[in-house]
Amino acid sequence: MRYLVLSDPHANLEALEKCLEEAKGNYDRVVCLGDLVGYGPDPNEVTRITREAASAVIRGNHDKACCGITDASEFNPFARAAAVWTQRTLTPDHIEYLRNLPAGPLVIPGFEAVHGSERDEDEYVMGAAEAIPALKEQSLQLVFFGHTHHQGGFLLGPGGTLKRIKMPDQDDGCILSLPLERGTRYLINPGSAGQPRDGDWRAAFAILDEDSRVVDYYRTSYNLAQTQEKMSRAGLPEPLIRRLEFGR
Repeated sequence: MRYLVLSDPHANLEALEKCLEEAKGNYDRVVCLGDLVGYGPDPNEVTRITREAASAVIRGNHDKACCGITDASEFNPFARAAAVWTQRTLTPDHIEYLRNLPAGPLVIPGFEAVHGSERDEDEYVMGAAEAIPALKEQSLQLVFFGHTHHQGGFLLGPGGTLKRIKMPDQDDGCILSLPLERGTRYLINPGSAGQPRDGDWRAAFAILDEDSRVVDYYRTSYNLAQTQEKMSRAGLPEPLIRRLEFGR
């Protein structure tokens, strides 16, 4: 079984469609780690496509804010403005869908899916302080997480040594193949499909070959200018529009 693992598309239709196009024929099922909406200009289209494509979806913090589970009071002013716009733009059916998304962790054969971490769906796993406890506590060898918008992750070897999984500077396509070794635990972030913040503006995703226990990381260019133009027409905050081109 091969899983296409997506996270944080954030209503960026062009980026999501390009991820699905790039991965076509190379996966059996789709898993989404949350934050379908927020920031981007196409919340209804991205929600619809995710509903149709994914066999498993968990919620993210922006999904909760945009469907009214939370009030976005902890967001910065630009993110809060986008959440208010998104809630007004979403159809009632899609709001109800987002309201009913489960919180992680979600166990899938061969791995576990979370948005932030197993302990807290809103936790940012950014470094050793968060990664080491999470790796030691996880019940399965492999956990996929999102939320940080940083492709890569962490591994904990048999001797208890933590290593960060770093992405090479490569052209579009598979940029790194990571074999999962016995005795090692993995926290893997496929990256953000719609709003990367790791300095690379390209859409990100990962594919797990569950049989061979290999994770392939991908980056792919998409029509960024079209996404930005739609955000501008929608009246979304200018800083959110500009940041896309810098991967920040």
